[in-house]
Amino acid sequence: MGLFERIGRVVRANVNDLVNKAEDPEKVLDQAVIDMQNQVVELRKAVAGALATQKRIEQQYKENEKEAASWQKRAQLALQKGDENLARQALTRKKGYSETAAQLKEQLEQQITQIEQLKRNLTGLESKISEAKTKKDMLKARMSAAKANQQVQNTVSDLNTSSAMAAFERMEDKVLQMEAVSQSAAELAGESLEDEFAKLEAGSDIEAELAAMKSQQLLESQPAQQSLPASSQDDSSTQSQEESQSQEKSPSQQSSAIDAELEALRAQLKKMN
Repeated sequence: MGLFERIGRVVRANVNDLVNKAEDPEKVLDQAVIDMQNQVVELRKAVAGALATQKRIEQQYKENEKEAASWQKRAQLALQKGDENLARQALTRKKGYSETAAQLKEQLEQQITQIEQLKRNLTGLESKISEAKTKKDMLKARMSAAKANQQVQNTVSDLNTSSAMAAFERMEDKVLQMEAVSQSAAELAGESLEDEFAKLEAGSDIEAELAAMKSQQLLESQPAQQSLPASSQDDSSTQSQEESQSQEKSPSQQSSAIDAELEALRAQLKKMN
């Protein structure tokens, strides 16, 4: 293989590659339809020209037929008049017109056949153009669908799902951290006054139950003593006197009594502990 042949092949390959890359299917289809329509226009012009030629040939044929018939009559007239020489000349002229008419007739038949073929070609080309337009619309629709699908695929491929999921995980960790900080802040803020009193009340219930258990044990360990009716009466009278005295006390005395009662409770709690 010669050097110039190799260079030529490389050039043709590069040119073909550039042409293939530059081809836009939509534009190529439109141009193909335009070219076919131009061919239809040219073919119609050819059919119109052929029809004009047919009419001219047909007119010439009729004129030669008419002339031939005219010289035929003249030959007959000369023969009737006894002029054979003139009749012979008329027949000669008639023969020329007849031969020309025969040639024109043959040419006219060929022209008619050619025109019929042109008309068939024109009809076929128009049918192909209609089919090409339909196919062009279908190919354009398929091309648009392919472009849309390719765009979707490119978008999906460009979308980094792993990074998106990692972002969700990071946000979830941040939310958990914020919740933990919020709970820690609530614990550091301390318990409310109601919570403290609730704990004290719960502890008082336990202490009261424990004191009741201790009193029960003391009662069970000591011998049972019979209580006298007089003592019960004395106790009731004493209780009534204490109530009347407590009612007659002033507010300051009542406050002192509350303090004394509180000290007694504290002493009782210390003994229980």
